[in-house]
Amino acid sequence: MDKTIYALGFFDGVHIGHQALLRACRNLAKEHGTRTGVVTFANHPDALVFGAAPGLINTPEDRELLLTVDYAMDTVVTLPFDRTLQDTPWDAFLENLILRFGAAGFVCGEDFRFGHRGEGSADTLSAFCRERGLPYAVVPEQLLEGIRVSSTYIRGLIEAGDMGRTADFLGHPYRLTGTVRHGKQLGRKLGFPTANMAFPEGLARPKFGVYACIARLQEGDFPAVTNLGLRPTVDGQSVTVESWLLDYEGELYGRELTLDFHSFLRPERKFETLDAMRDEIFRNAQQARDVLQGKQ
Repeated sequence: MDKTIYALGFFDGVHIGHQALLRACRNLAKEHGTRTGVVTFANHPDALVFGAAPGLINTPEDRELLLTVDYAMDTVVTLPFDRTLQDTPWDAFLENLILRFGAAGFVCGEDFRFGHRGEGSADTLSAFCRERGLPYAVVPEQLLEGIRVSSTYIRGLIEAGDMGRTADFLGHPYRLTGTVRHGKQLGRKLGFPTANMAFPEGLARPKFGVYACIARLQEGDFPAVTNLGLRPTVDGQSVTVESWLLDYEGELYGRELTLDFHSFLRPERKFETLDAMRDEIFRNAQQARDVLQGKQ
């Protein structure tokens, strides 16, 4: 079993505070010749502890991709946060990571709590590692513009549609991945074929409106204008994500599409005619090109 130093936390959004933990983990791993890893949870602990969880910034799949692809962690261990885990004593939790996943050291934030009744802390983890001769690091909270970087604060920015400030605090654009599904093909008839995705349940929802995005596919990145909302002009009933990939020609149905949101262009609105909607979307497409120039 490969020895691995693990960063511990939920890592929702993988924001710049989390990235400080990942840097500390990589530094320790380089110093001690181990692999790097992250221990996270499949569901938010608040769902079990308090009976309700906040809307998340990322799906678990996007979170893992950010951790491994964007931030170069070797492995991600995703544990179910269930009653068994909730009732596990803090030291038994760490021992389990050593026995099952080859943990050879740990990194956590100074406010990290874990184990039964939250009795595990940065202090207890530090003492545990000193006693066993394991490397460890405790990372202080991160501030940006005097504001504590937290997933809670970033969720508020997302829900307000402030994608520029969201990216400042995340350290990367807000990201959303989904599978392209069949729509009514109305956009295709009007001259702007769209890739339609359902908005995932359980996520913090961006403000309804039109956004400038970078659409990521296996064959490359493309500028896109994306409407997230209910499509009031055509009497939409559910929240959908519709993207017009401006320089892409090809079939997308059934494929996985990743969107990086860069800028809010306008609120969602109901148009009197389809022609008026088409004209506005073409105007938004040019706005998106202007905003995204140099970002691909």
